Amino acid sequence: MEAWKVVAPSAPLEHFTGPTPSPVGSEVLVEVTHCGVCHSDLHFWRGEYNLGGGKVLKLADRGVELPRAPGHEVAGRVVALGPDATGVVVGDLRVVYPWLGCGACEHCAEGHDNMCATPKAIGVVRDGGFGSHVLVPHARYLVDPGNVDLALAATYACSGITVYSAIRKIMPLSPDAPVVLIGAGGLGLMGIAMLKAMDHRNIVTVDIDPAKRGAALHEGATQVVDGTGEGLTQRILDSCGPVAAVIDFVGADATARAGFDALAKGGKLIIVGVAGGELTLSLAGMIFGAKAVLGSLTGDPHDLRAVIALANSGKLKPTPVTLCPHDEANRALDELHHGKVTGRMVLVRG
Repeated sequence: MEAWKVVAPSAPLEHFTGPTPSPVGSEVLVEVTHCGVCHSDLHFWRGEYNLGGGKVLKLADRGVELPRAPGHEVAGRVVALGPDATGVVVGDLRVVYPWLGCGACEHCAEGHDNMCATPKAIGVVRDGGFGSHVLVPHARYLVDPGNVDLALAATYACSGITVYSAIRKIMPLSPDAPVVLIGAGGLGLMGIAMLKAMDHRNIVTVDIDPAKRGAALHEGATQVVDGTGEGLTQRILDSCGPVAAVIDFVGADATARAGFDALAKGGKLIIVGVAGGELTLSLAGMIFGAKAVLGSLTGDPHDLRAVIALANSGKLKPTPVTLCPHDEANRALDELHHGKVTGRMVLVRG
């Protein structure tokens, strides 16, 4: 097999070759045909996460050993099965659920692998889709894409389920109540599509980039707000008034602050992005405002099946996808890093 791997923080990915793994037990070997390039891959490549207050989380703190192939939005073809593997056959096309847990704890037993305290995620702790093959521990982590294009279906393994899980946390909500989405990158555009698929009619998108605000309007946002500079909270309030729900796909000090301050009484701020920083809150203000701040960590295998079913129903509008040859993984990361990607970037093999 071959793979493009992170060898050191912020260093160019390096090309590796080696033996193709042979599945044992219930394992399934998937040959990668498509792999999305996610902002989480950028954080992984940089090697650390801003926890706020001068603290950082290093890759080693997440159980990562380098070199490691990133890539957690994987779709491909089943090419080999362990002797105990069932549920798929060689030749099947599948989307890979990447957010694996230990497989033995209560969360994993209930199908909430993303909540496991000892995660083993593909593209983080295990080699991911920047390689030619991915070894999956069990067929229950493989989802039939149905009629969805594989390039798009691959992105549902992270952006799709992350958005779906975040939206579930703000529901139920009146279809005409304004929902503010901060960030109009791949997740933000997916958020517009997902809310519209759920028949929501009032979607306010915030972004600093005029082109991305234009893309948000094109995808169906009701209105857009310039996220540049001071006064963002007031611009949100001027556009739609105090809101019941804000989903922050950026997750920085300024965006979280503005989102929280724009909440109506009883409102919820869902933080998804990991740009990093901190949010100082008045405890009494939290009580008197009955507000909630929730972190939303990807989604579980049930969410992936639900998103793909929604896409196959025809209700979920495809988000823009830009294709890039697998061997140009470094270019893909660079373009994402410099904000040159509208929607999702997907590596393609073959």
